[in-house]
Amino acid sequence: MSSPEHKQKIWNLIKDIQVGMLVTLDEDVPRARPMHLVQDEYDGTIWFYTRRSSEKVLEAKGDSEICLTFSDQEEGVYVSMSGTARITDDQAIIDKYWNPGVAAWLPEKEDPDVVMLEIDIKMGEHWAAKESKVFQLYEMAKANIKSDKTPDIGENEKFGG
Repeated sequence: MSSPEHKQKIWNLIKDIQVGMLVTLDEDVPRARPMHLVQDEYDGTIWFYTRRSSEKVLEAKGDSEICLTFSDQEEGVYVSMSGTARITDDQAIIDKYWNPGVAAWLPEKEDPDVVMLEIDIKMGEHWAAKESKVFQLYEMAKANIKSDKTPDIGENEKFGG
């Protein structure tokens, strides 16, 4: 598991990206769809609103394994997280994260079809470029010329697991 400091680091990487790609298994076939963050902090759990009748709910039944990715090409930030997904219809949780953006997609928070997808993150990896795109291109070109050198284009760290 990640330390509180590392969880804050992950949150700082993903909070401005806002939309992640959630990958579930549809039988044996991976399937990805965009999901919007609704929380204001990260403690090892990611929450998303969805409809009980959605296919992702069927795919997430019974602590299903998922992958969640966030990317911001402009900033050179990439985060991949793996964990387990569960569905909850706990009204206190639904109320906690409700906001006008959610209401645009799901007009009635008391609707029995509105549920939360709770994702407990077990492990992941993140990459963050420390330099500009021009510098990254320079590093890649330099690495191509010197076959024994890999480009130094930023930070890469695994966590959890």
